[in-house]
Order: sequence, then C-alpha cells, then structure tokens
Amino acid sequence: MNLSNTKTGFYLLTMQLKDFRILLLILFSINTFSQNKISGVIKTDSGEAISLVSVYNKTTETKTVSNKNGEFKIEKSATGSSELVFYKENYSLLEQTISASETIISVVLNKITNLSEVVINNQRDKFFAISKLKDIDETAIYAGKKTEVISINKLTANKATNNARQIFAQVVGLTINESSDGGLQLSIGGRGLNPNRTSNFNIRQNGYDISADVLGYPESYYATPTEALAEIQVVRGAASLQYGTQFGGLVNFKTKTPSLKPIEFVTRNTLGSYNLYTNFSSLSGTKGKFSYYTFYNFKKGDGFRPNSEFKSNNYFANLIYQFTPKTSLHFDYTYFDYLAQQAGGLTDKMFLDSPTQSNRTRNWFAVNWNLFALRLKYKFENNADFSLQLFGLDASRKAVGFRSNRVSNPDIEGTVRDLIVGDFVNWGAEARYLKQYKIKDNTSAFLIGAKYYQSRNTGIQGPGSSGSDANFNLATKEFPFYANQSDYTFPNLNVAVFGENIFKITPQFSVTPGFRFEKIKTQAVGSYRKINLDLAGNVILDETIFEDNIKDRKIVLLGIGMSYKPQNKIEFYGNISQNYRSVTFNDIRTVSPSQVIDPNITDEKGFTSDIGIRGQINNKITFDASVYTLYYNDKIGEYETRNPNGSAAIVRYRANIGTAITYGFETMLDWSVSKTFFQQKENFVWNIFSNVALTDSEYLKSDAPNIQGNKVEFVPLYNIKTGTGVGYKNFMSSLQFTYVSSQFTDANNSKTDVNDNTYGIFGQIPSYYVADISTSYKWKKIKLEAGITNFTNNSYFTRRATGYPGPGIIPSDQRTFYTTLEFVF
Repeated sequence: MNLSNTKTGFYLLTMQLKDFRILLLILFSINTFSQNKISGVIKTDSGEAISLVSVYNKTTETKTVSNKNGEFKIEKSATGSSELVFYKENYSLLEQTISASETIISVVLNKITNLSEVVINNQRDKFFAISKLKDIDETAIYAGKKTEVISINKLTANKATNNARQIFAQVVGLTINESSDGGLQLSIGGRGLNPNRTSNFNIRQNGYDISADVLGYPESYYATPTEALAEIQVVRGAASLQYGTQFGGLVNFKTKTPSLKPIEFVTRNTLGSYNLYTNFSSLSGTKGKFSYYTFYNFKKGDGFRPNSEFKSNNYFANLIYQFTPKTSLHFDYTYFDYLAQQAGGLTDKMFLDSPTQSNRTRNWFAVNWNLFALRLKYKFENNADFSLQLFGLDASRKAVGFRSNRVSNPDIEGTVRDLIVGDFVNWGAEARYLKQYKIKDNTSAFLIGAKYYQSRNTGIQGPGSSGSDANFNLATKEFPFYANQSDYTFPNLNVAVFGENIFKITPQFSVTPGFRFEKIKTQAVGSYRKINLDLAGNVILDETIFEDNIKDRKIVLLGIGMSYKPQNKIEFYGNISQNYRSVTFNDIRTVSPSQVIDPNITDEKGFTSDIGIRGQINNKITFDASVYTLYYNDKIGEYETRNPNGSAAIVRYRANIGTAITYGFETMLDWSVSKTFFQQKENFVWNIFSNVALTDSEYLKSDAPNIQGNKVEFVPLYNIKTGTGVGYKNFMSSLQFTYVSSQFTDANNSKTDVNDNTYGIFGQIPSYYVADISTSYKWKKIKLEAGITNFTNNSYFTRRATGYPGPGIIPSDQRTFYTTLEFVF
C-alpha cells in the first residue's frame, strides 16, 4: 500500500471550513419535485381488503405496507417496468411485473393454510433475502455504505444464550470476546478494534442509544435478547456521519413488531449444560390504533468453570399508538438486572494444565439497567419523513474482587478486594428530517438531523470487604490505607448536527456526500488518594489529589459514498468517511493494578473507506465482496513495560501509541443449493455460506519504543466462518465452522510464553477453530430446538483481560448442549 497516497487522501478529506460551507450550501439548495407512484388495492379472491401487506419494489428497492382498506402507494421505476413483490403471513406470495405506463393496479392474494415452516421460509427468502439495508429507510440513508442485516427468523442457532459466534456468523471480519455468562453481554470488534463490550460501535436498540455513555464510556452492559429480535443491522465505519464518530460504525437491534392479533403469547424454555435454564415469554397484540410487544427473559446457570454462576432478569415493553396512517407514537422501556460470579483469569501454564480451573472465589459483577425511549414518527404528504426520539438511561455497574496482576497468586479470604462502582444517568434527543425529491426524473433524497446528549456519571473505586459474598459496599473502616481510592463525577455534553444527500446522477449511479459537526465537552471532577508504604507496611505518604479536567472541542467529520447499479440486483459501492474517538473516563483514570494510563492521553482521529460489489445472482447466490482501509492517528493502545510511576512491576501501559493502518479483503457468499438444483422440491431447503476476512495491519510510526513496524492488536490474518443449513418440511438444521488465526493483544507484539505462571495478561491469542450444530422441528404451534456448541470440545480462548473479569486468560466454553421448547398461543 502506498502510504503517501493514503496521507494525500486523508488531507484532501479534511478540507478547510470554507469548503465545508460550500458543501452545506449544495445540500440545502435543492428544488423539490413530485414522484411517480404506483397505487393500488390488495384484496382476497372474495373481495375482502387485506391490510398490512408488505409491498416491495425490487427495481427501486422501496418498500411500503397496505393500509386498513388494502390501499398502497409505492415509487415506480422512472425508466422502465417495476418488479413488485406482495407478501403477508398465511397468504401466497405474489410477484408481479408492472409496466412503466401503469399507475393503478388491483392485486389479489390467496389465503393458504397448513404450510410447512420450510415453505414459509422459502417465501420469506424471496422477499427478505437482502443482505444490505435499503438506500433509504424512513429517516436514514445507507446508500454507498457497507451494511449488513441479520434476519433472526432465518437463523437456526442457540438464541437462548445470544451465541454471538452463531448469530453474527455472516457478518464479515468480526472478532468476538466469548464468555460463559449465558450471553448477558455482547463483545464484538473487528478491523483492529478491541471487542471489549462492543465499545467501538454505536450500539442502539430500535434506533436509540443503549450504552453506558456514548462518548464518555461507550461500553455496552446490555444486549437485547436474540429471542426478542426481528433483525440486527450493522453499518461499518461510514455510519459516523449519522450515528456518531466511532471507528466501528453502528449496531442496531430491532425488536419484533406487535402481532396483528388482539393477543399472542409465546413462551420458550431452555435447558442446557452446567445447569443452564432460561425462560423467554412475550405478549403482543394489536387492537384498533393501539399495539404492543412485551417480553420477560430470565436466565441462570453455573458456567463451565467453578465460581461462575449467574442470574438475570430482563423486561421490555414497546407500546405504539397510531394516531393516523401518517403519525405514530412509540414508547419503549427496558429493565435489565443481573449478578454474576467471575472465575477470574488464568496464566498460560494454568490454561494448558486445566482450562476449567479457577483460583478466584470472591469476584462478583452486578448490572442494573433502566432504558427509556419515546419516538414520534410523521409522514408528510410530499414524500418527506420526520422523526423525533427522546431517550434516557438510569443504570449502574458494580464489581468487587481480588484482581492481582500476578494471576497465579491465591485469593485468600480476609484480604482486601477491589471495589468499583459506576452510576450512569444520561438523556438525549435526536431529530431527523428526510425529503425525497426528483432531479431529471431520478429520485434523490436529503437528510438533516441534530442530536443533543448530556450525562452526569459517577465512578468510585475503593476497598471492598474481606468476605467472599457479593458485597458492593466500601470497606474503608476495615482497610483505611487502601492505595487505589478515587471518587469522580463525569459531566459530559455532546451536541451534533449531521446531514447527507443522495444525488441520483442517473438511474444507476448515485453520489452521497455528508457531514457531521460535533461539539464534545468531557469533564472529570473528583479526587484520588495516593498512599505509599514502607517495607514494614507503615504509611510514609498519604495525600488526596483533586482534579478538574475539562476537554472541550469542536470537530467536523466529512464523508462521501458512491453507488453504481448496472443491473437490478448488482451494485458497486464505495465510501470514505472521517472518524473520531474521544478519550473516555476509563482512559483517564485507571481501575486495574495491571494497567497504567498515560496522563497525557488524547483523542484518536482517522478515517475508514470501503470499495466493494454486492448483490444477487438469479435469486440463488447472495454475495458481498469488498476491500477496506482503516487509518488511525494517535491510536490508543497498550504495550508491556515497567511501571513508569516508580514501581518495578511489569504493567500494560495505555497511551497514544502512534499512527496505525488496518486493511483487508472481506467477502460473504450465501448459495441456495436447493434453488439451484432442486427448484421443484418446495419442501426442501439447502444453503451454504462462506464468510472470509483477510486482514493485515501495521504501526506506521510511534514514539514508544519497539512499536513502529509492529502489527496492530486484535487483527487476525484469517477470520473464516463457513456453514450450511438444511431443511425438509418442518425440520431445520445448521452446521457452522469457525477458524480465527492468532492475533496480538498488545502493541509491542509480545510472544506467548507457555511456561508463564505469573501474569497471563501478556502474549498472543493463539489460532483456534470451533464447530457448532443446531436443529429445530416445528409441529403446529409447538417448536423444539436443540444443539451442541463446540461439539469437538476444543480448549481455546479469545481474550486476555487486564481487569474484570480477569486479569489473565479467559477460557471459552467447552462442549455444551442446549434444548428449547417453544409454545405459541
């Protein structure tokens, strides 16, 4: 790769403010035009109107639903015929070609009964087999971006424990931190981004933020249960223009929509290895203008290692009132609470001796999460959409335990534990306006939006009690000379304005420039206590140091995307977008004895770009192949060194290491073997998928010793997931294989010492493979699911933790079994 070209591209992207004003003028100076529409009525063969039929125009990639009178309107192709698809559960799917001259049509759907699940899935595949988001979706623009959509109803997987390895199997290039806590947390990364608690993505549920603090502490302690989801949307780094500044992009969890019946009850009970039990029960329905979807999810288990039990409760309610066909109000409330014992980390020698062992009996972790969201959606008459979303969080996370960076040291009851308590109180508002218009018969779209977000979080670190229970109270009387005490308040403020515009140059080619303006103010107000002891344990220094650190900055992010569609189902796309990651208060103040933070640490800056081709071939093959580059300035990372604060101990030092680049080739292919060779056998489904990412990286320059020229952390050269799904009538099964090559965990590329029985926090994550099998069978309103994860019983790990839940190596689950029984009433 030519570094000078890369730098030139980056400097061109960061144009002067005057050029940015010109871009704004172009975006706002737009004449609006009416659009060509196809309208019609959908009825049964007896003449009864059918409401809520999904209507999809495959030619223009637009979608709508019919109203209570069966009426619909949808954009048609400006240059030729349009291919329309009509779908509703329990009705036969209809595909119809509409000529350019037709503007009003009549549609008849036939009601059908006693379909097998495979036949239903076949019909859905024809309508929903889209591996990317539409160019325009309500008040969002995705044209020219690297997007992926996971349709949950297509998965045959372990949904009860949110098995990320299976759920995200067809999302290319993701790296996953696996844990044995029943899927209570999600930790995914990729492209050299640390997977820890998915902190490098903007995480949303139904379009609103759900992480602890979007900029100050963007870690996700809550992940929507897979059993409650309709789909998961993933948008890579170019999402920074609409959804934040993150290098990773966006992950949005969309919950299921309410049932059209007045009441529908679904309950799922799962039993699994190591005393796993989960219950997922949902209640939903529609009555007139009011609809609702609610669920309760309970989980408990012991984990495959000693000292790793967990229990959680999760409640969710989505209430919708449809004032008019164009106006609706949505309210969401989420409650999540869990307590987990943590088995701690291992050294390399301990892992090789027995990956199931634990020498930590007093480590506990607790989360309490309360999320609120209110969204108003309105459709204007002139093809414009408006949304206003208010959201808030009142939450806490608490951790107590013995966390010596000398991992093999015994955990002795009666000694001090580290206690960390964080409280998160924040709220925000986001408004979006999207207008579709025409230039020379080509449909374009303009999006403008603004976001206000403020938080006032607190963080306390101090001595925990000498016992072994889940006691999250400070024990300052029992341990008055605990050395790592701190008490901070973090008031943060973020104001953003963003905009994008799809310029449809021709029916096949579009250009989408965009911008995001951010005002970010982060503050840390509080104190920490500095205590030094002599060799006899006497206090020789005891002082409290007060701080009031303020970082106030304004930034402009620019980007552009391009899309060319030579055929209806093939697309060439490309984008480049600036990214930005502000330092978090976890970066500013250390919470781990094995880690030291540079006091001068500052924000990361850079950009991401993608160029690729995606689409479908004869409705038999879906594919997406692309190359990407992710460029960092002042990349934050860790390397092994002696403690610069005077101690002789070896620590992981966290700082702005230097300039780094990650680049690679990513491809996903899903082939329907049954549609290729067995088209006449409608009761048979057979798919094969291949998901391959080849990734390389390098530190281009660094002021730290022995870093320049090294590989970037968390970048495996090969990341491969492949599998197959087979179904006949109501029986479905899937087999998946995962291979990930070795990766470094620190910037100085420490090699693994298999004889290390002291730390476990330094070294590589060795290459590993793992295989999973899942099956399901449905009979009327009863469904049985079962599977084996890691059925080859490999011993491997995906993480070397520097703090909780370690420090040390965190082993991944060995062979586990599960079975789920579902009833629908």
